[in-house]
Amino acid sequence: MNADGGIWRHELKYVCTAQQLKIVENRIKPLLKPDPHTGPGGSYHISSVYFDDEWNSCFWENEDGTDPREKFRIRIYNGSDEKITLELKQKMRGMTRKKSCPLSRQQCSLILKGEVLKTEEKMPLLLQKFTMEQKERRLKAKVIVEYDRVPYIFRLGNVRITLDENILSSMETDRFLEGGYPRRPIMPMGQHVLEVKYDEFLPDPIRQLLQLESLQRTSFSKYYLCRKYSV
Repeated sequence: MNADGGIWRHELKYVCTAQQLKIVENRIKPLLKPDPHTGPGGSYHISSVYFDDEWNSCFWENEDGTDPREKFRIRIYNGSDEKITLELKQKMRGMTRKKSCPLSRQQCSLILKGEVLKTEEKMPLLLQKFTMEQKERRLKAKVIVEYDRVPYIFRLGNVRITLDENILSSMETDRFLEGGYPRRPIMPMGQHVLEVKYDEFLPDPIRQLLQLESLQRTSFSKYYLCRKYSV
């Protein structure tokens, strides 16, 4: 862990069919536990609105594989505004780190309108950084990314395996908190995403369970895929 509280983790992403996801899930169920934050169905719905500058730097840096790089997003779960989180996703030398802080609905609404929050002494450092970049880089909400996630965890190695299905995008960022906006699929029919995150090492038993030769490793983010045909 770094002094600022962020933890750098490995992150592997694979494009899968529904059948491959089911095979992986059946393999890991005896060894991994469902994330305790999931509901009775073992899954939750994630909605995130991503930010970029007027030059679309985050998009092009992702396409070019720029290292290091980072991007901001605001995230909610199951369409509820009870918990709204500002997050900064950073990537460097194949590792990722996520920092976060809470937002009120009012703060979120103002940000989505493109307004810069007034800096206060008690404001979280991450939110201060975001407001500074709003001023300097003119960050704006660009796209909404949504999907259904089934997460599993394993204590040794701090492993987290997530099965992400029904990945959708929307350009109606001003309606992020309202819901009911139009969405479009971003993956070819029948394709989904498997993500594997861990700290220093991936335990051998889990590595063996994930041996699927037909899995297609990808380096592109959901944000990139959602914006690919609109930039």
